[in-house]
Amino acid sequence: MCTLHFPVQMQSDIRTALHVAFSSIGSLSPFRRSTLTLPLLCLRPAASLGLLSRPFSTAASLSDKPSICTADELHYVSLPNSHWRLALWRYHPPPQATPRNHPLLLLSGVGTNAIGYDLSPESSFARYMSGQGFDTWILEVRGAGLSVQGSNFKEIKESANAVSEQMEAVAKGVTNGMSPVQQPNNVSDTLSDSEISHFGQDSIGIATAWDESKLVSKLTEILMRLSERLSGFLSDGQSRLISAKLFDQISNLLEGSQLSDRFEEVRANLSNLLEKQQNSGITSQIRDLSQRLVNIIEEGQRSVSPQFIDMQERLSSTIEDFQKQLDLIVKYDWDFDHYLEEDVPAAMEYIRAQTKPKDGKLLAVGHSMGGILLYAKLARCGFEGREPELKAVVTLASSLDYTSSNSTLKLLLPLADPAQALNVPVVQLGAMLAAAYPLSSRPPYVLAWLNNLISAEDMMHPELLKKLVLNNFCTIPAKLLLQLTSAFREKGLCDRSGKFFFKDHLHKSNVPVLAIAGDQDLICPPEAVEETVKLLPRNLVTYKIFGEHQGPHYAHYDLVGGRLAVEQVYPCIIQFLSQHDD
Repeated sequence: MCTLHFPVQMQSDIRTALHVAFSSIGSLSPFRRSTLTLPLLCLRPAASLGLLSRPFSTAASLSDKPSICTADELHYVSLPNSHWRLALWRYHPPPQATPRNHPLLLLSGVGTNAIGYDLSPESSFARYMSGQGFDTWILEVRGAGLSVQGSNFKEIKESANAVSEQMEAVAKGVTNGMSPVQQPNNVSDTLSDSEISHFGQDSIGIATAWDESKLVSKLTEILMRLSERLSGFLSDGQSRLISAKLFDQISNLLEGSQLSDRFEEVRANLSNLLEKQQNSGITSQIRDLSQRLVNIIEEGQRSVSPQFIDMQERLSSTIEDFQKQLDLIVKYDWDFDHYLEEDVPAAMEYIRAQTKPKDGKLLAVGHSMGGILLYAKLARCGFEGREPELKAVVTLASSLDYTSSNSTLKLLLPLADPAQALNVPVVQLGAMLAAAYPLSSRPPYVLAWLNNLISAEDMMHPELLKKLVLNNFCTIPAKLLLQLTSAFREKGLCDRSGKFFFKDHLHKSNVPVLAIAGDQDLICPPEAVEETVKLLPRNLVTYKIFGEHQGPHYAHYDLVGGRLAVEQVYPCIIQFLSQHDD
């Protein structure tokens, strides 16, 4: 096994590509709607809501499911205290397959959906596993793929179909030479009516005349939300950074003027209030100070200095932009712990109820972040002395600690700086890759190196690589990135509190693990996988690297969808799972 080094020039190219992508791609289409909570849903074509407890089935036409879904059934499971409905793609074993004792759960990587596990009938990890007798389920966590928000059958089906249609439109648009950023997929196309009107003609900004009371209310609302720590999104320190950013933007409008000192006095008072516990008295004081700030700007507007021409309009625009960024942060309000503590347990409980394994346990395979979730679950259960309810686990290109490796993901660390939370509230991974695809797949191939992050040379059919790039990737919240990047720091991945380090408790696990790495994986190199493997009990862990010195080689997605995975990787996994299924 050789250690891989990422060229300095390529690092610079990646930073440049990210900068261009974030500059050119506007707001994201989130596909989220405010709805009521519903206990549990499985979808099936039906005219009556009385059939909601039954899933889409193979007896129904595929047109009854969203066209992007190639599974036998599409199930939905609700989350406690959430409007999210998580999609579960189910693949039934054929009648002639070997009977198995445990269902198989597949978990995908960060910002990806189920498609990576089912690229085509000839290159389908999920189909292969079900063909070997395993009742196979792919979980799409919140924000991924066909997971949507809805309170009834009609809403869920409409939302899922809308997601499916947009995913197919992106692929079709790129094929026809359109840039994804030119397609009508902006926030306004998918936000609710109330949100659209919030940013429309009645909102504060260039579209309307100066309205002092409205501006005061809006500024007060923003400051109150910062005071409340954005519903738990930000720590105290992060909230201070973001409020300071807003004040800096306003201060720039007054720079060099006689009003600057007066603004700094108001700024100091507001900053002190934001540090205090929320109460009605503080609310009143924040509003009073917001009024004073607006009055300062208004006084500047009345001055004869050219510096203050359109001052009110510029302040309105600054506040409106700031509000939109806050809304994105709140809209994408989840992190790794949400997946670990809510999404995965809900899916496991649902699958157990559907399949009824005698010992109540599941087999599980996780790719990239999916494997990290499985490691974290083993560590957490080991620490708490709980049964993880997993019979055996396979991880593909996963680690809890990347500090010793040369992973290219380190280049994303600046995006996870809390000070950048407003600049980049979400990382639009799907839109970025779709925008870059024509430059990586067509002459002069200026971004061809991006393909190497996904698949090694000649390891994936071009059409499958295209489908993977255009349809498999989703959007990553900054909140999720903030937590995941702890895996690149001392002591490895930690929970949101920053006090529980998963690798410290992995040795307490009693579940057999097969850890697999790819020899040319630039995202999760073998040395990163080894860093976690060595923490597991030796009698319970098996470690294997795929790839030969002279080739073939395996990059990050080749372990799941590479052309040789069916011959080399899949049988290895089947052998391990079969051993522990018995």
